[in-house]
This record gives sequence, C-alpha cells and structure tokens, in this order.
Amino acid sequence: MRNLEGSCHCGAVRFSVESHTPVPYMRCYCSICRKTAGGGGYAINLMAEAETLIVEGMEHVTAYGIHRSAGPAATSGGPKRHFCKHCGSALWGSDPRWAQWVYPHASAIDTPLPEPTHRVHIMLGSKANWVAVPDAGPHDAHFDEYPDRSVADWHKDHGAWED
Repeated sequence: MRNLEGSCHCGAVRFSVESHTPVPYMRCYCSICRKTAGGGGYAINLMAEAETLIVEGMEHVTAYGIHRSAGPAATSGGPKRHFCKHCGSALWGSDPRWAQWVYPHASAIDTPLPEPTHRVHIMLGSKANWVAVPDAGPHDAHFDEYPDRSVADWHKDHGAWED
C-alpha cells in the first residue's frame, strides 16, 4: 500500500491517505468532474482507504453534495466533492454507498504517482464538445458511461495493485 500526500493550492489543507490503487489511469469527462475539478476537460480520481485519511486544516475544507437524480444519491447523505474553501482546489470525493473508500483527485496529490501504461476514458457520453479525446487504441479504452471493471480490478489486471 502506498502513502499518498496531498494538498490544496494555497496550502491551507494538507492530507495523507493509504492507497492500493495509486495509478492515475482513469479520466472522467462527466460534467461534475469537468466543472468541479477542471483541467483538460476531465478529472482523474484515485481510490484510497477512507479510514486512513488524515487531514490537517479540516476547518478549511468544505463539500459540495452531488444530486444527480431523485434516487438514493439525491439526499444530503449522497456523494460529495471536498475542496478548499479558500483556493477552490478539488481534494477528494466520497460516497456513503462505498464508505470504505475516498477518491483523492490526482491533481491534489504531491507524492509522485506511477505513470499509467494504459488510460481509460469514461463518461464520454457527457463530455464537452471542445474536448479532444485520444483515439481508442491498445492503450486507450473508451466508455460512454462507467466501465464494467472496478478501480481495484484494473490495478490487479495491470499488475499495479500495491499490498
């Protein structure tokens, strides 16, 4: 398992978290990722053990509750994006449906991350029209929505899972 250290742009928030899945391979093009995390028209989230999240400056963190539908996620206890309330840096996502995980934004991680050997482009059905996506090939897979394989499965399939 790899210890990941992260921070916001202004330095008010620092955090650490442990991850079995440190490769930033999945690019999400949904409107939520584009608009809350910016950068290239997509955001890259990692997956980490929620119980290991340690935050310095938590008083500077605020959260945006995501309400996609009238279903179960459309409650105050639904998915959240956590960010610095001073500089707006996207820090991590969380979802009570998978309470054991947090999803740090790769852009907030200060620890050097492994370079992905393959990339998975997801939620292409909702990408902005101005975003150029690399052609699908042996190292770039495309999905209009979510792929069938989980973050953990991808890391295991590619020999990138860290015990």
